[in-house]
Amino acid sequence: MIRTMDDIVKRAQLLKPKVLVVAAAEDEHVLEAVHQAKEARIITPILVGDKKEIESIFIKLKISVADYQIFDQADPTKACEESVKMVSHGKGDILMKGFVDTSIILKAALDRDYGLRTPNRLSHVSLMEVPNYHKVLMMSDGAMNIDPDVDVKQEIIENGVQILHAIGIKHPKVGCIAAVEKVNPKMQATLDAQELILRNQNDRIKGCIIGGPFGLDNAVNKEAALHKGVTDPMAGDVDFLLMPQIESGNIFYKAMMFLGNAKSASVIAGAKKPIVLTSRADSTESKFYSIALAALVAEAL
Repeated sequence: MIRTMDDIVKRAQLLKPKVLVVAAAEDEHVLEAVHQAKEARIITPILVGDKKEIESIFIKLKISVADYQIFDQADPTKACEESVKMVSHGKGDILMKGFVDTSIILKAALDRDYGLRTPNRLSHVSLMEVPNYHKVLMMSDGAMNIDPDVDVKQEIIENGVQILHAIGIKHPKVGCIAAVEKVNPKMQATLDAQELILRNQNDRIKGCIIGGPFGLDNAVNKEAALHKGVTDPMAGDVDFLLMPQIESGNIFYKAMMFLGNAKSASVIAGAKKPIVLTSRADSTESKFYSIALAALVAEAL
């Protein structure tokens, strides 16, 4: 069982280092995390961005510039395009967002000519180590898909399950989160949960077991489930929280990070190669863990 983010790091260190391409790399926290991952022998970095700014940050961090391959491209849009092309053409295993707007790097990643598109929908997943939970806990989607219908939720589940398989969770337990734990015709999240469970039982969604609808409390706490009469055997033991829409996912993630003392790793799933896309507010530690997670995903693709 994977209990901590350090378990993710240790697994990544067992692999051959992956080539990480950082688009618009002139970001202090990003470069610090990249350096940590390089020192841990998880990745070999390629930096694309404003070379003078990158070198200035390295000097501030007391990191040797000579140890890094830097492609000078001061324009963030062009830096994203060049980075995506490198990864798409097999010169990199992982794409990472640096000091650039998310919309710019995703536009490049989704380009029909040179991007990282697949038939799958892209979705954002976050893996967390939460002090009061007995194992790592993944959630989706708090950053990309705004108001997914049941078909989009299926794709989000499939993407997340692929990530969990990559870290060694062979048959993850997916909990569909809602405000209540009973099907209510007036609450779409509960109806979607009912349909997703049916699809799972009919092998339309494979590689996992789906349960719900769950209130958040009974998804992660066995006593709360028993108190409310929830009999689903995965209650209190889910691996993957499927959030009903972006607001709930975003709020849950930020509550865990800023109030719950959680540690996290986040990637974009559903592309040809993993994309490390963290918030500017995320810590160096979160960015480092995200690189380690992406290395495991890259190995599995």
